[in-house]
Amino acid sequence: MIGPSATQRRLLAPAAPHRARHHPTPLGRRSSASQRVWLFDLDNTLHDCSKAIFDAIDHNMTQAVIEALDVDMGEAHRLRVRYWRLYGATVIGMVRHHGVDAAAFLERSHRFDPAPLVHSETGLAEKLRALKGRKILLTNAPMQYARQVLKTLGILQQFESLWSIDHMILQGRIKPKPSSALMKQVLARVGQPASNVVLVEDTLKNLKAARKLGMKTVHVFHPGTPFSGLHAGRSAYVDVRVNSIGRLLTGRHALRD
Repeated sequence: MIGPSATQRRLLAPAAPHRARHHPTPLGRRSSASQRVWLFDLDNTLHDCSKAIFDAIDHNMTQAVIEALDVDMGEAHRLRVRYWRLYGATVIGMVRHHGVDAAAFLERSHRFDPAPLVHSETGLAEKLRALKGRKILLTNAPMQYARQVLKTLGILQQFESLWSIDHMILQGRIKPKPSSALMKQVLARVGQPASNVVLVEDTLKNLKAARKLGMKTVHVFHPGTPFSGLHAGRSAYVDVRVNSIGRLLTGRHALRD
């Protein structure tokens, strides 16, 4: 049996989430008093991926499948979608079924400059700053891409730490959202009870997993999120439903303690 490559070993090794610079609170240190922790998703939550970035990722990921497996575009597209539906991330299927190098596959899939393609609501940095509490990024995207997007949005320094798919390794396997094991690990490291933690997401299955553990939930409704059209109203496991981050600052949408 062929063992994992050096790149795979680096990705699958236990890793702590990256701490953004200029923030004094390390992840995992308990605060002396209760403090709200905001866990923010990235794509279609903090910015609008559907205008351009999703197309770029889909194209690059299809090409990555073609290059890794030597298949035609139709088969590559079929596998990309199938593994995403089965596992929540195409890279998991590529690793499990084809033994590809996970880090290399993620790099190839996101080998483009997102800066010209980023779209977000006006005044996002100021609105995000107005939300009181600690802010942590929790995304199924890779770290390099996440950092580039946050820098483009001008909000990187507002996050005390960035938790990307690079860190979602449990017992040697990639476990992205909505894994309950991942969510439990996140709760253990933020050092606050679940009732003080808020997951802000566009993907309902991730919010449902968070609610089962006692977290508060904010659904950022985006019509470009897969299957969003199936949910016209607010689900029972959603505390607040908004269509932008700024709406969290308004009276009836503000999250109650």
